[in-house]
Amino acid sequence: MDFAFDARTEELRGKLLAFMDEHVYPAEAVAEEQRAALADPWDTPPVVEELKAEARRRGLWNVFLPDAEYGAGLTNVQYAPLAEITGRSPQLAPTALNCAAPDTGNMEVLAQFGTEEQRKRWLHPLLAGEIRSAFAMTEPEVASSDATNIGTRIERDGDDYVITGRKWYISGAMNPRCEIFIVMGKTDPEGVDPRRQQSMVLVPRDTPGVEIRRAMRVYGYEDHYHGGHAEVVFDGARVPATNIVGEEGGGFAIAQARLGPGRIHHCMRLIGMAERAIELMCRRATDRTAFGKPLAEQGVVQEWIADSRVAVEQLRLLVLKTAWLMDTVGNRGAHTEIQAIKIATPRTVAGIIDKAVQLHGAGGVGQDFPLAELWAAARTLRLADGPDEVHQRSLARRELKKYR
Repeated sequence: MDFAFDARTEELRGKLLAFMDEHVYPAEAVAEEQRAALADPWDTPPVVEELKAEARRRGLWNVFLPDAEYGAGLTNVQYAPLAEITGRSPQLAPTALNCAAPDTGNMEVLAQFGTEEQRKRWLHPLLAGEIRSAFAMTEPEVASSDATNIGTRIERDGDDYVITGRKWYISGAMNPRCEIFIVMGKTDPEGVDPRRQQSMVLVPRDTPGVEIRRAMRVYGYEDHYHGGHAEVVFDGARVPATNIVGEEGGGFAIAQARLGPGRIHHCMRLIGMAERAIELMCRRATDRTAFGKPLAEQGVVQEWIADSRVAVEQLRLLVLKTAWLMDTVGNRGAHTEIQAIKIATPRTVAGIIDKAVQLHGAGGVGQDFPLAELWAAARTLRLADGPDEVHQRSLARRELKKYR
């Protein structure tokens, strides 16, 4: 990447690039070996804790948080190139910097909307990397991309809330260090305004009535490094009323505030994934010979590499523009661009990775290269935070509104 950023960003980029070369890439194989030897496959390999300690020592900790009280105080534009670099090793690098989802979004929610007691009890341990968390929204029985469909009930009973519902694909919940859920449910299911029916409540993992039922696979992967994706049942789980996040009826607005930064973080990391795929593609093309000449001299391979480079440069500019708008006019002012990057980035990056898979032949679909897992992650992000079609529908309506 040849963009010139401010001095602080360039300094952090230099530190992060060195950290990746010296520690993260060498740790990828080590982490796989250690995971195979763990008594609990959902636990964290020891090398990950070593990476976290080293990242913290180098000043590469919590760099995603714009609030200087809790994080590095970087703008979205400043954080963008750092997130891109971590995307080159998405299983290890974001966690090493304590910048991995879903913890990032949950920390942002607690920092913005949590009470002093909630921040002390949950945000501070998350900022220290001592615990993990999960965001429980998606449900199997309804189209959860429309938050007004959520069926989980959060009912007031004296000084408590009682939570009843079934969630699935709750990222991070299989990790034994996941100690807290932010649960989205309805406190006022009959409310006149469908966007004021929902609330968020903090539910500790060890609350009676909380059952981690099973791990959900993603294209056959269990995503151990992310803490998996669990089916979680809340069967009359009771928590104090003080565990409400924000106010009753504020769940929809909080979810939107949470998703803006989350979507751009995903897109930044996706660009890093694409860059690694292009790098692997170029190395493979120069190392392999087929039909009497290197793959790099095959016309179709040259087209793949050229098209991939053009696509990545286009995506990066769009993501940086979106980051700049979020910094200058806020998430609402960047609404169209946030939706545009959510549509374009996962789809385009999955296509780039697919070309790299094709160039690697059988190796591309196996475990000896990271491509298959990268593709699965990119393809999944066409559904996460809302499927492409939801964003296309909303974006098209905004465009058409100008002409009506």
